[in-house]
Amino acid sequence: MANKIRWGVLGVARIATVKVIPAMQRGVLSEVTAIASRDGAKAAQAAKDLGIAKAYGSYEELLADPEIDAVYNPLPNHLHVPLSIQAAEAGKHVLCEKPIALTVEEARELLAARDRTGVKMGEAFMVHVHPQWLRAQDILQSGEIGELRAFHFVFSYNNRDPHNIRNNPAMGGGAIMDIGCYPIHTSRWMFGAEPRRVSALIENDPEFGTDRLSSAILDYPQGHAVLTCSTQMGPYQRALLFGTKGRIELEIPVNALPDQPAKILVQTTELRTESVPVCDQYTLQGDAFSRAILEDGDVPVSLEDAIRNMAVIDAMLRSSAAGCWQAPVGL
Repeated sequence: MANKIRWGVLGVARIATVKVIPAMQRGVLSEVTAIASRDGAKAAQAAKDLGIAKAYGSYEELLADPEIDAVYNPLPNHLHVPLSIQAAEAGKHVLCEKPIALTVEEARELLAARDRTGVKMGEAFMVHVHPQWLRAQDILQSGEIGELRAFHFVFSYNNRDPHNIRNNPAMGGGAIMDIGCYPIHTSRWMFGAEPRRVSALIENDPEFGTDRLSSAILDYPQGHAVLTCSTQMGPYQRALLFGTKGRIELEIPVNALPDQPAKILVQTTELRTESVPVCDQYTLQGDAFSRAILEDGDVPVSLEDAIRNMAVIDAMLRSSAAGCWQAPVGL
């Protein structure tokens, strides 16, 4: 295998064409050599715009290309599992966008496909490689703010477009699937544990049927995580970690700007601001996954971790429906 992993991209989703592909093209271990769409004209235009060598009019054609080592799957949520399984069975490593699946049961099918085919497969939580979160983890582990007791995260935007896939329940739309998965993932990561039980309150859009305002309490052995996510509020995101001696605040926890330093606020006896050097988390994610392939190492976010995250999402949905606490059931 070459010194760079040759990537193929399934679909021309905006996140791929605007954010992920240009960032991966700047990587030292990754190169995007093909893109596919069910609309061949769209694939050809994206390839032309982005300087990609090959364009395919079907996903199957791309998966059959022997010169593709790995596949990035940014398709709508309901296509994550079936197309990732097809890619694995074609011998391609798979980086799949979050959420990894629509249910835990569905996600387990990916685990079986990975183990059956022997490919690398992981979930595209790009925040997991961003230095601001790695720095927050270092501060926590240093004991500077004491023991983590509470984790608060708010994430919202306003999208009432009836044609947007995020407002289509059949495609896995809604606030929890689209953005609620981030506070779940990062709280599990920072606490270094799984929540014992979950209590959630969900408001569904009467027209779309998707959750438009969702809040939850995640009960961890060490403390609590409280999250609110919405697809129909003013755009905002912020993460706060409260310890027994102080706090950490991440100003832009998910969509950190690729051309500006990220800022972390740390307060114990005094308040200070730490600046994280400019970086593109999608470039870092692509190279980290490529390195795992080249060196036969671990991918940044494993399928096992993805299934545990999905288990919390499932528990939130069950909790809101039942009106009581629910325990996540994952692996």
